[in-house]
Amino acid sequence: MGKKSATGGVIAAGRHRIRFDFSFEGRRFRPSVLRTPTETNLRRARRQLAIIKERIAAGTFSFADEFPDFRDLNAVPGAGLPRTCGQVFDAFLTHCESRMAKDDMAPSTVATYRRVLNRFWRPQIGNTPFLAVRYSTLVKIADEAPWSKKTYNNAISVLRRAFKFGHRDHPERHDHLSRSEKRPNQKERPTHHRPLQHSGCRSARRRHPSGLGRSAGLLTSWWTLKNH
Repeated sequence: MGKKSATGGVIAAGRHRIRFDFSFEGRRFRPSVLRTPTETNLRRARRQLAIIKERIAAGTFSFADEFPDFRDLNAVPGAGLPRTCGQVFDAFLTHCESRMAKDDMAPSTVATYRRVLNRFWRPQIGNTPFLAVRYSTLVKIADEAPWSKKTYNNAISVLRRAFKFGHRDHPERHDHLSRSEKRPNQKERPTHHRPLQHSGCRSARRRHPSGLGRSAGLLTSWWTLKNH
């Protein structure tokens, strides 16, 4: 710990290279670059590492772009690219199919999840880095969708479940809604319930006297819990 703190995560690696030391997707990596380790270059490398850590925290870091010559690039999760929402949706649906095979989730529920994610959310945010999704983006998408009340509630509920699943790989950003997840031995029924209580929306309106749309009210309640 002392050595890492003293070097700032950057050290000379021989006479011609500088090595970085940081964690990405839960694993430690120590890539190096061809750069003479002078004091000036080491200071620049420390600033570069600070930016890298900010991008990792924001979910926008691309290992492949930053260190294209890293010899173990194939061992980096996702080939060093930020995981997209589409990849999270794929993993979530695979998990649901596994539960269905164990008679732990109804086939109609899995079909509903797949239909909602593939028909609506994937075209909208499928290519967006998962940790880079913005609250305002989701509100805009939901506001502009020509949905009935039932369709709206189902769409938000399914997205919330997929996001909760994706955040399990990022416990530092884990949303508190996961605490209310059903017990493993309880089979889920098709999604026909409201994703959030109306009291959350009323509370949001009280906090914002100017008024909130249905999308902003429900998503505010979810987003506030998710990011605490």
